[in-house]
Amino acid sequence: MSSNIRKLLRDETLLPFHKRMNKHYNFSLKARFTPVFRADEAASASSYWFIFQGEKLLTTVTENTSNSICTCSPEQLGLQPIFSQFLGRYGSTNCFVAEVGDNVTPAPSLRFKGLRSLFGTVEEDIFSLAGRAIQILHWNREHQFCGKCGTAMKIRTSELAKICPACGFVSFPRLSPAVIMSIIRKDHILLARAPRFPPGMYSTLAGFVEPGETLEEAVKREVREEVNVRIGNITYVASQPWPFPHSIMIGFSADYVDGEIEIDDDEIEDAQWFSLRNLPVLPSKITIARLLIDNFVLGSA
Repeated sequence: MSSNIRKLLRDETLLPFHKRMNKHYNFSLKARFTPVFRADEAASASSYWFIFQGEKLLTTVTENTSNSICTCSPEQLGLQPIFSQFLGRYGSTNCFVAEVGDNVTPAPSLRFKGLRSLFGTVEEDIFSLAGRAIQILHWNREHQFCGKCGTAMKIRTSELAKICPACGFVSFPRLSPAVIMSIIRKDHILLARAPRFPPGMYSTLAGFVEPGETLEEAVKREVREEVNVRIGNITYVASQPWPFPHSIMIGFSADYVDGEIEIDDDEIEDAQWFSLRNLPVLPSKITIARLLIDNFVLGSA
């Protein structure tokens, strides 16, 4: 192993999880989450309140600039919610989601922050629970009325759903499956950048699954559409809930077969083959994209 590769493996900015990472890293919660739907089952000694204003989450900011989630209800904080719902229990801790209006101003010790900005500043499980909460919030905002007859929907108490009192139509939270893949060509990995990425950052390809497709078919199609190369040996790696806005990311690795890179200008602005020694700015350490890239680094080392 060359000294350059050893340095990369020691570099925590590149490979923060290398001591405990493998090809099947688990993004599941460390404690069990139990969905509970009846308010009379909500009694417990502690609570997490995921309180949103728009797309921003209310956090408690401490002197060391770390963030923690509120453990009090909006009413206890002097904030009037426009929506609140019990989500269930994380271990023995109750979890709630709430939304407040744009005109609400929290106490100086509290601050609304964008969910993406909380990467690395809160525990991984807390971030995952916040992602679950904001997906329920989006569902509530977007399903106020029945899609069949237009009647105002009501929350169902037996499951996470809304029901129309007029026609009986039941609405469940939306979940959009998406595939994300690393493409390996000997000692190089194919990475691309979208216009919305931070300067210099590249990531793995990804895209939503279409009706009637298998996941493997979606992987092949997305790669062909975005960079016009053919792949094989498609292997499942891991999955990760992704709340932007309501996806489940299903990760794969694949081997390059043939073709020259020709990018789809509507999807990405650049794509290149990168070796271990010339990796660009990479995605955040808690994303499945980063896991796929880190697996390439480990495999190349």
